[in-house]
Amino acid sequence: MSVLKASILIVEDEESVRTSLAEVLGELGHRVRCASDGLAALAEINQEIPEILLSDLNMPGMSGFELLPVVRRRFPAVRVIAMSGAFSGNQVPCGVTADAYYAKGNGVAVLMKAIESLPFANRQSCEAPKPIWIQGNRHDTNGAGSVMIACPDSIKGFGNASPGVCDAVKRLYPPQGGPSLAL
Repeated sequence: MSVLKASILIVEDEESVRTSLAEVLGELGHRVRCASDGLAALAEINQEIPEILLSDLNMPGMSGFELLPVVRRRFPAVRVIAMSGAFSGNQVPCGVTADAYYAKGNGVAVLMKAIESLPFANRQSCEAPKPIWIQGNRHDTNGAGSVMIACPDSIKGFGNASPGVCDAVKRLYPPQGGPSLAL
């Protein structure tokens, strides 16, 4: 009889680390998806909520420090593992909203121990607020237009999101009139 493995969303800005983790966890039987930053992770979560989120803490754009409290509030059933090369040990660093911690480079056995130690979340889901679109007349150095995405849970705006992330968020949250406008 086969044991069902958890679905895992890996959030990591370094492509080589993201790809390596995805390959290893996939080989171990987990269903794996990846995102390169916090905004891309929220778009992935809105498509399918993972059982486990494995997120780097230090990333450009929306960092893991910003992403994890949003996930805890909006998707409380998701079990969260924070990872970083900036902290040592196996304990969740102070102030980080996570169920477990994995220090990068500690090997697959340590990561698997962190995954297996996760409690089954008994937290209830809540309705997720929609991102707020703020129209702007901004352009990057190449002349491409940009849009500001304000995340109500993190009280921060993200104006340098990649075009792919902006397109994904626009598909997930089409503007519905009122003060929220899309470019």
